[in-house]
Amino acid sequence: MEYGRGSPLLKLHGRSIAWLPPLLLLGGIILLDFNTGEQFRIISWIVLVPGITAAICGVWTTAAYSVLSVVTYVVVDSAWPDQYKAGFGDFLLVALGGTLATLAAVVRVRHERQILHIRDIAETTRRTVLRPLPPRWAGLEHAGVYLAADVDARVGGDFYDIQPGPYGTRVLVGDVQGKGLGAVETAAALLGTFREAGYHEKDLTTVAERLETRMIRHRSHTAALGRDDGDRFATAVLIAFADDTPETIDVANFGHEPPLAVGPRGVRELPSGDGVPLGFGDLAGRLPPVHRVPLAADETLLLVTDGVTEARDGLGTFYTLAREVDRAVTADPRRAEPRGLVRQVRDGVLRHSGGRLEDDTTIFAVRRLAGAGGGRGEEPEQGRLRS
Repeated sequence: MEYGRGSPLLKLHGRSIAWLPPLLLLGGIILLDFNTGEQFRIISWIVLVPGITAAICGVWTTAAYSVLSVVTYVVVDSAWPDQYKAGFGDFLLVALGGTLATLAAVVRVRHERQILHIRDIAETTRRTVLRPLPPRWAGLEHAGVYLAADVDARVGGDFYDIQPGPYGTRVLVGDVQGKGLGAVETAAALLGTFREAGYHEKDLTTVAERLETRMIRHRSHTAALGRDDGDRFATAVLIAFADDTPETIDVANFGHEPPLAVGPRGVRELPSGDGVPLGFGDLAGRLPPVHRVPLAADETLLLVTDGVTEARDGLGTFYTLAREVDRAVTADPRRAEPRGLVRQVRDGVLRHSGGRLEDDTTIFAVRRLAGAGGGRGEEPEQGRLRS
């Protein structure tokens, strides 16, 4: 990408036409100057041309229009008799205006580069936490989308991942309390533990214990560094798709929004967050129980963070996830497949909230592939996150 080459709104067939408005303004000023008579000379208005160019074009285009404005001023003003010429004072105005416009373009383009660099860093950070996943992997078909409440930041504490292993495939979806890089760091720590424990540990309870321990260790470490992370926690849902029980899944819920099973027969809610969030296990004295629940082959598991359930419209009414999903699937059962389901919820939340998200929002849908043989297998080196 070349910086400062015009606003995306000023494109035609993919090519920038940001140079066109200043040119039209230049031509308009010339025509008006010749048609308004001797008593009303407006050629000095040509100083507006480089000013407008600086706002929508790059540095070199602004410099070119600055020079063109000066040359045009001299040529047009020289065409008038001496007593009607605008004079040297207006010439200095046009020359100074062009110089300042070029300097302003330099500052603007430099700022745009900084913003884009920050966005690139944020995007890299997001992709490090939410690693790309093949859309069909480890016996599962999935789709996910992450929407940051802060559009410029593009990072937050929501996370999800799929980890295949010798004991089946494990899925983790969660939301770290708070925002900013501290929340991202916590999410990365939890995901790192999940990827190891989810592969090596046979029992889902042991995976849950490892996640709880990691949360406490991470919190202690950040507190020792003098950071105000002592009360940080995370809600999460940990799910196991076992190879030997294709009609059921195991679910451990750490105070998270309850998953929804979505299929042709409607929408049903899975066990709710009967456990405390990660990091509070010592207060409760126990980890959340592991529930074994049925999940039919044609049902999709829908998991969201509170950015969905807490989305409000202009009147303060919350988005009713289960009702809206049930209505959509009843109208068209094909919307129960992961990609269609995620798209339906994403569009519904944005429409309901008018595009104003109060919290980071993650929507994740997953179901078994027809005839899949389980989650064994090596992890691919590359994949693509479907969103």
